[in-house]
Amino acid sequence: MYRPEIKVVDCTIRDGGLTNNSHFEVEVVRDVYRAACEAGVDYVELGYRNSKKMFSVDEFGAWRFCDEDMLRRATDGIDPRETKLSIMQDAHKAEADDILPKEKSVVDMIRVATYVRDVDKAIWLANNATDKGYECTINIMAISHEGSPMLDEALQQFEAETKAKAVYVVDSFGALYSETVHYLVEKYQMYIKTKEIGVHFHNNQQLAFANTIEGIIKGANFVDGTLYGLGRAAGNCPLELLLGFLKNPKFNLVPILDVIGRRIIPLRNEIEWGYMVPFMLSGILDRHPQTAMKWVEGGGPDKHDYVKFYEMISEDPEQ
Repeated sequence: MYRPEIKVVDCTIRDGGLTNNSHFEVEVVRDVYRAACEAGVDYVELGYRNSKKMFSVDEFGAWRFCDEDMLRRATDGIDPRETKLSIMQDAHKAEADDILPKEKSVVDMIRVATYVRDVDKAIWLANNATDKGYECTINIMAISHEGSPMLDEALQQFEAETKAKAVYVVDSFGALYSETVHYLVEKYQMYIKTKEIGVHFHNNQQLAFANTIEGIIKGANFVDGTLYGLGRAAGNCPLELLLGFLKNPKFNLVPILDVIGRRIIPLRNEIEWGYMVPFMLSGILDRHPQTAMKWVEGGGPDKHDYVKFYEMISEDPEQ
């Protein structure tokens, strides 16, 4: 049986943009958006609204900034049905003034991504979004590195000081196992009483889908996925697996299968993502995947010397 309270967020273009600096052709973005709408996905996230003062427009593509004109190019003429449009702001890389009043925007929801140390910035951006008429979530990144009492205090602040719809557990490093997922969702539920709990997992240890299920079992009602798991390094929970698991009759898997075959699989000729041993090792060691990404992207004769990579990151805690 399905749980109608569950909301699915497709973040293919946003999270996938971390593999190619957000350089997606408009037609690819349109097709992903169209498929998500036809499939009945609740929200589709088309990128970041991050500051052009902090990111180079020459280095990063349009979906790192999600200007309103680009969002309209991506969505015009496509029937959204019940699907809502989302973008993300990083608390430490975004500005409140970059968000227009809701009546001037095609965006429905703004997700604020934050580290616990930036809790006050996240609250400022979240309240800016809701005050301007948007739905909002707060996504606490690198949760495997966040502990008490700072996390407890942040959760209390988010509950008391924002009108966010949901607060997310985000396993940025793909390091969590089911027991920790249970613990974290229950911890969030201790403090978050008027909002939903969300879960967003990375696939370093091939646990993103399994951990999403565990989050759902414990009561998380906002869940994320990407087409074919497209995302930084090992990628994310595959959206197609998630929709199949949820059994909600409103979901139509056919448009998702179609766009994966036509648009996502060909991207593998340009970028690499998914389960690989260096990403697995960074997950086991609870490390940021950046070093593993550089190792994989660098190629060369050492690309598959996994012992050398393991020794390198094991000996240097900064890697």
